[in-house]
Amino acid sequence: MPNMPTPIHTYNLCFLGFGNVNRTLLQLLRDRETELRERHGTAFRITGIASRRLGWIANPEGIDAHGAADASSARLEKSDYTPSNVQDWLKAARADVLFEATSLNVETGQPAVDHIRAALNHGAHAITANKGPIVHAYRELRDLAAAQGKRFLFESSVMDGVPIFSFFDQLPAIHLQGFHGILNSTTNVILTEMENGLTFDESLKKAQSLGIAETDTTHDIDGWDAAVKTAALITVLMDVPIKLEDIKREGIRDLSAGAVRAARREGRPYKLICRAKKEGNEVTATVRPEQVPLTDPTGQISGTSSYIYFETDIFPGLAITEENPGLYATAYGMLADLVRAVKP
Repeated sequence: MPNMPTPIHTYNLCFLGFGNVNRTLLQLLRDRETELRERHGTAFRITGIASRRLGWIANPEGIDAHGAADASSARLEKSDYTPSNVQDWLKAARADVLFEATSLNVETGQPAVDHIRAALNHGAHAITANKGPIVHAYRELRDLAAAQGKRFLFESSVMDGVPIFSFFDQLPAIHLQGFHGILNSTTNVILTEMENGLTFDESLKKAQSLGIAETDTTHDIDGWDAAVKTAALITVLMDVPIKLEDIKREGIRDLSAGAVRAARREGRPYKLICRAKKEGNEVTATVRPEQVPLTDPTGQISGTSSYIYFETDIFPGLAITEENPGLYATAYGMLADLVRAVKP
């Protein structure tokens, strides 16, 4: 029999938060549009864009993607009806998929939790790069997605687009016993640049210029971003909810440039290391600067690179290294989640 053509399904995509990540995602979607259609049977139209600057923009017939990619409000089509909240916006845009990429709220995960809840209740798949909802509402949102027959996916929330969560989906009945690694790019850049002779403030500006720092840089410097990522991995992969206050956390703020350079000369550079260990139903976790030998893989991680080492009951060690990713890596994680979400 001749090969049957792949049926094409068109999805209405909505972007909530329109900063670097979602703008890059939109560009990537446009770059991969033909491949998505021909290999995955997935076509799309952009029907909603929302941000503090742009407001709630919805058009179920489609929004000018070129104007959207330029983030120019003057080129975005505005309908006669302007929604005033996320529920009305999703309805007006007839959303099939929400890409949620608002700023991290360490304390509550809001408003991202409410955004994702609204999308699932509307009947849309919810894809996020935000770590907060995983830490603060993972089980609720997971169960709501299942009840609605939709997907709640978040591959870009830890190590950009590296398939950590979906990787473990391919390892059924395996038990994760522990992990350690370097999960915060900003502090890694700062430490690398301090080793190269810059001051702390100069190194932070370098990280900001690369577009990798959190909106609130104290989240990076004081270890909050790394702690949230650690909590997300524990919550999902170990199936043990953990509160941020239960993770012993220390950032890099008190490390002097002299100490950082001296540690490097000694062959034991400082790195902000995340650790978790499961014993029975309890998990202990830490985030803190540690001196590591250059012979250890963590000692070789520099710049925006990341690294994680998993210990399981079957495989004693599984390691993933991500070399100097850019925004396209984060955007790719969300695109990959889209393919997973709409897969029959």
